[in-house]
Amino acid sequence: MASDDIAQLADALAKTHVGDGELSYKGLGLKLDDAESVEELVREIEQYQGLRALRLEGNTFGVEAARAIAKALESKDLLQRCYWSDMFTGRLRCEIPTALRSLGSALMSAGARLTELDLSDNAFGPDGVKGIEQLLKSPSCHSLRELRLNNCGMGIGGGKILAEALIDCHRQSLSHGAQFKLRVFIAGRNRLENEGARALAKAFQLMGSLEEVHMPQNGINHKGVMALASAMRHNPELRVLNLNDNTFTKRGTLAMVQALRYLRHVQVINFGDCLVRSEGAIALAAVLREGLPILRELNLSFGEITEAAALVVAQAVLDHPHMEKVDLNGNCLGEEGCEALRETMENMDKGDMLASLSDDEGEPDDEDDDDDEEDDDEVSEDNEDDEEIVKENGVSRKDNSPPKRHSPAEITSFLSCPSVEELLRLGETRTNLVQQIDVSDPHEAADVLLKIASLYGEEPETKTAVLETIDDVLKRLFCGSAIQSYCFLSTLLVMMGLLKGEGKIKKVSLVPGQLLCLEHAVQQHYFSQHHALLLNNFMSKNSDALKSCSAAREKLSSALEKRCHDQH
Repeated sequence: MASDDIAQLADALAKTHVGDGELSYKGLGLKLDDAESVEELVREIEQYQGLRALRLEGNTFGVEAARAIAKALESKDLLQRCYWSDMFTGRLRCEIPTALRSLGSALMSAGARLTELDLSDNAFGPDGVKGIEQLLKSPSCHSLRELRLNNCGMGIGGGKILAEALIDCHRQSLSHGAQFKLRVFIAGRNRLENEGARALAKAFQLMGSLEEVHMPQNGINHKGVMALASAMRHNPELRVLNLNDNTFTKRGTLAMVQALRYLRHVQVINFGDCLVRSEGAIALAAVLREGLPILRELNLSFGEITEAAALVVAQAVLDHPHMEKVDLNGNCLGEEGCEALRETMENMDKGDMLASLSDDEGEPDDEDDDDDEEDDDEVSEDNEDDEEIVKENGVSRKDNSPPKRHSPAEITSFLSCPSVEELLRLGETRTNLVQQIDVSDPHEAADVLLKIASLYGEEPETKTAVLETIDDVLKRLFCGSAIQSYCFLSTLLVMMGLLKGEGKIKKVSLVPGQLLCLEHAVQQHYFSQHHALLLNNFMSKNSDALKSCSAAREKLSSALEKRCHDQH
């Protein structure tokens, strides 16, 4: 080693931090290629009694240098925390697994019991995961609580290897009587995609101990999101969920919403840049209404959310006493929408809670329907290999779906071709009609509601029969969870042309009677104020969609305004 290099190393090591069981070479910028180059560093490690934490990040180590350090670690049985991020800059990818195996073997030989392992910002790819595979499976990691693998380029293959290692670690830990309870998992920017996410979801579900999950920017779409959502339900202590910059769309968002219903300790949700869109935002507002009691931060930025849906979210978070920040920047509110959102928050003395709206995308282009066509294609492609059915209000297993009730002939006849005469002929059996509605399928429910409402007329017998049936239908729909009722309403809005939806749900041709039935409904006790607020947000922003029924529209708008300002 050249004398200048030795002098540089000696000067750098003089800046080493020592104390509290930690030996730190963090950020020294050393390029250490061989055993000779790390002699002083190795000596310090060997002489440090009670070493519990070793920081090597911000330097670059060759294979021989790593082997020399590993040799020194073989006697460090008290080592618990390894901060080894960004320590292979400029190294060949083929070198990194060998270096990692050396370090891992040393930890296993020492009998160390790790609690933290940080290998972030090491571009080692799937082969690098193989380099730590045996370490992760070993008793040295049965005690691991925090695993950080951010920006490592693991890819799908690395994600699968990692998942199997974690599953093996969990199984082995049980046989040793010390259950593996990982709390923090960080693996952003790793190109995990759906297959990697699904593999890791199996590990997460098995562990059930996660408190923080950070997996931003991994190219995961709704299939992978659905798998992760299912796994999150089995981690009841989850506090932080960061899936920023993946692609949820409606299907993934609804799956996550169903999972969040079961999680009472979540404090931070980051679904920014996830293409949540308006229907997904409405569903998230629903879970805010009935759950997430200690939520502090919600990020739904850059999600193609419109003004009306953003207002629904804002109205839902206002009652959360612990909420500190709501980020709706980069959506499609427009100038007036941004101002309306600010005003809503400020009127409740929550203006400071709202993040900047400086990057708003402006109001959406109504003529751009390309996304809907893509979503239709996705649905048809996914039906063959998805093991789960995504209903409009969440996820249900195919084999757990309730059997479809057998419809009496007269009810089937009415639904296929509704008429006033058929409705009146049903008489008291209209109760059976209501019971036939699958409340877990908001498309079916909204379709039936609009069919019945289309029969509205001022003739007393007809009016009574229609309104009574409408009341019975809505009572049943609104007596369930907020998610069920919000998803029904958002589907109804799509069918009424007040909300641009995803998938194959299309707008129907409305008649005045349908709006008059809603006018009646919003005045009833079962139609809550927050349901009225939701409907009113979209009515007031998209009233032109109902211009063919202008008189009925005005009556419905008036009833909604009154209900929204009702103090009782």
